[in-house]
Amino acid sequence: MPQLFLNEKSCETSADPERVNRAMTELARAVVAVARVDRSGTVLVAQEPITALHLAQGHPIGRWIGTPAARDLWKRLLVMQTKYPHAAVYPDGETYSEVDYRHEGDSVVGLGAAHLMGGIGVSLPLKPCWDLDRLALEREELLEDPEGASACTAVEVMHAATREHVDTHLPWIRRGTDAGRQQAVERLRSGAELWSLRANLFPLLQFTRLSEEHFTALPEVWVRPVGERLGELQDAVSDWDPELRPIAPLWRSYVRTEFESRRRDCWFEDDDGESRLFDWHCEFLPKPGRMHFRLIHEERTLRIAYVGRKRGV
Repeated sequence: MPQLFLNEKSCETSADPERVNRAMTELARAVVAVARVDRSGTVLVAQEPITALHLAQGHPIGRWIGTPAARDLWKRLLVMQTKYPHAAVYPDGETYSEVDYRHEGDSVVGLGAAHLMGGIGVSLPLKPCWDLDRLALEREELLEDPEGASACTAVEVMHAATREHVDTHLPWIRRGTDAGRQQAVERLRSGAELWSLRANLFPLLQFTRLSEEHFTALPEVWVRPVGERLGELQDAVSDWDPELRPIAPLWRSYVRTEFESRRRDCWFEDDDGESRLFDWHCEFLPKPGRMHFRLIHEERTLRIAYVGRKRGV
């Protein structure tokens, strides 16, 4: 579960409104890039509600919300899981009042919370010092000493202010996401349960409405293999750039289009009522399990129409 902690120091800059709005747009895109990999698990943590943020001196977040570039990004931020203040994500009864973090001599509460909780600090890229994928901090901790002595250590925290920074952390994010998803898949016992959890486990994939009947009819022996294949498809589209790979994503398992002689069995009704060719498919064990889908290049995803026994067999 990627916890993203807003660096409040990056919001204390005095800058012209246009530059502040551009910085917030870039930060929002970075946050959304993390949520794209783990939509259900990504949490944005700040000192105050996201709607009350000031992005710079005299610049409330409302001034950014009103810009054209913010329209879709703001909607995505609003539906994300957000928490405040930082103590809301601390373990029960823990305050960490004996620990202080500084960056270049300035106290940084949000970045300190990110280090304490093993999360990622996020900043508005308004200063060069925030344009890094990792930040060096000084941690000072009070010791159990009657004279009030403390110990200072140099630490490093993962950080992102741009989508490029997020790219460097994707392997770490995916390891956590994959582990959680795999545990959930291993607990599945029915196709109906798999269908009910599809949005949480595979947020980048699409499913036709009529495909529900195929998923709910899956015998238990196929539930886990199908869940594993869906995870591989999710990972493939998460990395897919149709401009660089115009034909298809880099698949994580054996995926191909159907032979022309068998495409008559690959037509399914889409959500708009039109019959379309879903000839991309993958297999799952025990044979002859098949899953059919079509690519949607403009949305960087795929839509699944069928799962079950190989068609025509």
